[in-house]
Amino acid sequence: MMITATKKPNETAVDEPNANRRRLLGWLTGFGLFGSAILSAFSNFIFIKPRATYGPPQRFTIGKPDEFPPGTRLALEERRVCVVREGNRMAAISTTCTHLGCIVGISDTGFACPCHGSRFDTDGNVTGGPAPKPLPWFKVTLAPNGELEVDKDAEIEPGSYLNL
Repeated sequence: MMITATKKPNETAVDEPNANRRRLLGWLTGFGLFGSAILSAFSNFIFIKPRATYGPPQRFTIGKPDEFPPGTRLALEERRVCVVREGNRMAAISTTCTHLGCIVGISDTGFACPCHGSRFDTDGNVTGGPAPKPLPWFKVTLAPNGELEVDKDAEIEPGSYLNL
């Protein structure tokens, strides 16, 4: 008697190479979906963090009045301001040229723009060159701790000094 294997009509033969390929494609699909979910969550987290840079503060301290002897004209290049002390009066004048925004330097007659030749007197008034208006003056106050504060957001009338 011989036994023969017969295939039932509702059974399908499992083809081994197709099963391995399906399993591999399933793993790759799952890995891709998981990776894209992680990448999406990470990029959303990065997006929420603000990217704005506001620059240096416009209100800053420059030191105590004793650090500036009478007759001082000191340019603070990193703050783009010139501190002036005449007797017991203090002022802060912008060193940003009103023509195209170059940094002006202190000269014997006041201020001079090295880029386009604008000239300003010691009070920041235009004496020559293409600058359309004088250099702005900023408010100087004495803080409770005894230090001088310059507020570049508060422009004042030229010739206005802080009396010490």
